[in-house]
Amino acid sequence: MQSDIVVSVQNLKKDYGKGSVLNDISFDLHKGKTLSIIGPSGSGKSTILRCLCQLESISGGSVIVDGDYLAKDGVYSSKDQLRKIGLKIGMVFQNFNLFPHYSVLQNVAEPQIRVQKIKRAQAEENAKKWLARMNLADKANFYPQQLSGGQQQRVAIARALALNPQVLVFDEPTSALDPELTGEILKVIKDLAAQKMTMIVVTHEMAFARDTSDHVIFIDGGVIVEQGDPQEVFSNPREERTKLFLRRFSNS
Repeated sequence: MQSDIVVSVQNLKKDYGKGSVLNDISFDLHKGKTLSIIGPSGSGKSTILRCLCQLESISGGSVIVDGDYLAKDGVYSSKDQLRKIGLKIGMVFQNFNLFPHYSVLQNVAEPQIRVQKIKRAQAEENAKKWLARMNLADKANFYPQQLSGGQQQRVAIARALALNPQVLVFDEPTSALDPELTGEILKVIKDLAAQKMTMIVVTHEMAFARDTSDHVIFIDGGVIVEQGDPQEVFSNPREERTKLFLRRFSNS
């Protein structure tokens, strides 16, 4: 595998009961690149991320993260290996997933303490640094319910970045936000892309996928219909299903 490939997914399959949610999904994510996954609701986009983050078990295929096998031919690696890989991926959820009884500072510091066994003083110092990067330095002692949705999502991004992941994945990060707050989160992700953070973004924001991504995957019915350079896929899609999907987007 090429040394600059951070995530390699090969023939990934996910079954629920007798039905297949993902079938033969394959792609590579290169270091410093942004991959966007687009497609209709229920197509399996978020399931890919959940498989990468060990929130769902895979039914077949192989997943390699930073040179280490998460699973090979459907067989998972050891628990120690899985824990090691888990530390390499940071996930930002669509519904923020902040602890309501923790302050903003605690929300960012506690995972470092519990997962990485970092001393509290160091974790809080690191948390303050990332909150400042997200323009939330003045919100450190607030609680999530005192923040707007956009601010809560920026806290969630700071929390993920504070763990220093090799790759950051976003599961529809703007879908729970009012339209006027969507822009601030997309700007944060665009800034991270400009800084060459390695990212996978599941999104319904087509303009973002077209203009910010290095690679785009269109998935429907649990299979990759089309993938490639975003400008090419959006301006000159090859597959009829892609054309229909993007036509609906451009007409909305």
